[in-house]
Amino acid sequence: MRDVALAPLLVSTVIFVLTYVGIFSERVHRTIVSLVGAVAMIALGSWFSFYDMHKAVEAIDFNTITLLLGMMIVVGLFKETGFFQYMAIRAAKLAGGKPWLLLVYLGVVTSLVSMVLDNVTTIIIMVPVTISIADILGIPVLPFLVSEVLLSNIGGVATLIGDPPNILIGSAAGFSFTDFLTHLAPVVVVAWIIAQGILLFLFRSILVCKPENVDHLMRMDESQAIVDSLTTTRMLKVLGVTVLLYLVHERIGLEPGLVALIGACLGLLWIRPKLEKLLSEIHWEVLLFFMSLFVIVGGLEAGGIITLAGRAVAQLVEHGMLVAALVILWVSAIASGVLSNVPFTIAMLPILKGLATQGIAAGPLWWALALGVGFGGNMTPIGAASNVFVVSLSSSIGEPLGFRQWLRTGSLVAVASCAVGSVALIIAFELGI
Repeated sequence: MRDVALAPLLVSTVIFVLTYVGIFSERVHRTIVSLVGAVAMIALGSWFSFYDMHKAVEAIDFNTITLLLGMMIVVGLFKETGFFQYMAIRAAKLAGGKPWLLLVYLGVVTSLVSMVLDNVTTIIIMVPVTISIADILGIPVLPFLVSEVLLSNIGGVATLIGDPPNILIGSAAGFSFTDFLTHLAPVVVVAWIIAQGILLFLFRSILVCKPENVDHLMRMDESQAIVDSLTTTRMLKVLGVTVLLYLVHERIGLEPGLVALIGACLGLLWIRPKLEKLLSEIHWEVLLFFMSLFVIVGGLEAGGIITLAGRAVAQLVEHGMLVAALVILWVSAIASGVLSNVPFTIAMLPILKGLATQGIAAGPLWWALALGVGFGGNMTPIGAASNVFVVSLSSSIGEPLGFRQWLRTGSLVAVASCAVGSVALIIAFELGI
C-alpha cells in the first residue's frame, strides 16, 4: 500500500460499501441510491483531491450506455407487435397441451428470444401469454415461470446483447458479438440441456398432471397475437440487419453501441412511432443506474482500491491462469447471487482491465467472469433483475415463489451451469483454445 494514499482509499471504499449496502437493502430505489453514491464520490473526491467531475465523466462507459439505449428503442418498437406472443402460442400448440413438452418448448422460445433481447424484456413479454396458456389448461403456472426466467438467464449468456453483464464485459474487454457466440454459445447449449433436465425432474409431479381444455388451446389462432403485421415484418428486418451488423461490426470498425443506435434509427425512420409513447418505454432509470455505478467504481479506482484488488488477482494468476479463471467463475457466481450480477460486474471491470498494465493476457478471466455472473445470477431471487420481476409477479397471481423454493431450483441450476462452465474452461486450456 506504499503507493496508495490512505485517505482516498478509505473515503472511496466507504462510499462504495455504503452505496452497495443501500442498493441491496432495497429500502430506497437502487437508482436513487446509486445516484446519491455517485454524487458523494465526486464531492468527497474533489475535497480530498483524488476525483472530480472530469474523471467521473471519463469513468462512464458510453459504449455500454449507447448499446443499452439502442436496444431499448428496438425492443420498444418490437414488443407491441405481438410477434413473440405468437411464438409462445405456436410453441404451446406444438406441445399438444402436454405440460412437460410445453415446459421444454416455452423454454426454447424464451432462451432464443433472450439471445437478442435483454432478459427482463424477454420475461415481461413471455410471462403474460404463459399465464394465459396455463390458465386455459388448468395447470399450475409456477413451474413454467421458474423455468422461463432461469433459462432466459442462461440463454442470454450466449450473446453480447443477451445479458446486461455481457454488454458490460464486451465493451470493457473489446469482445465482439462473434466472440461471444464462438466462446460462450457452445457452453450455453450444454448448460441449457442440463438445466432443462433438472427442471423436468424437479417439477415431474406437476408436469404429469392431465391438462384441461386442450381442444381450446389447439383452436387458438396464433396469428391473432400479431396486432400489426406490417410493423412486425419491418422490425424483423431491422432486427436482422442489426444482428448482421453485430456479426461484422469489428471488421467494419463499428462499436457495438453504435450498431445498436443504427438499428434504433432504422426502426424509428421506418416505423415512425409516437415518440412520446416510445420514450416512455425506455428504462431511463436503468441507464442512470449504470452511469452512476460507473462513476462510483471510477472513484474506487481513483482512490487506489482497484490497484490493490488487481494485485491480488495478479498473485492468483501466478498459481496458474486456469486456477485464477476457475476461482473468478465461482466467486463471481456466488457474489452475483448475493449482490446481483450487474453491480458486481461493474465492480470487476477495472480490476480485470488493470491486469493488461501488468502484462497479463486476461482473456480467459473475462470469459470466466461472463460465465460466473451469467449463470450465478440464477442462484437467488435477487441475482438478476428478471428474477426479482418473476418473484414479485408470482405473489400477484396467487402462486408466491418463496426464497426456499427458489433455492431448491435456481441454486441447483446455477451450480450445475457453473460446473459446465468450469469443465469448458478446463477443456479450453487443455486444447489451448
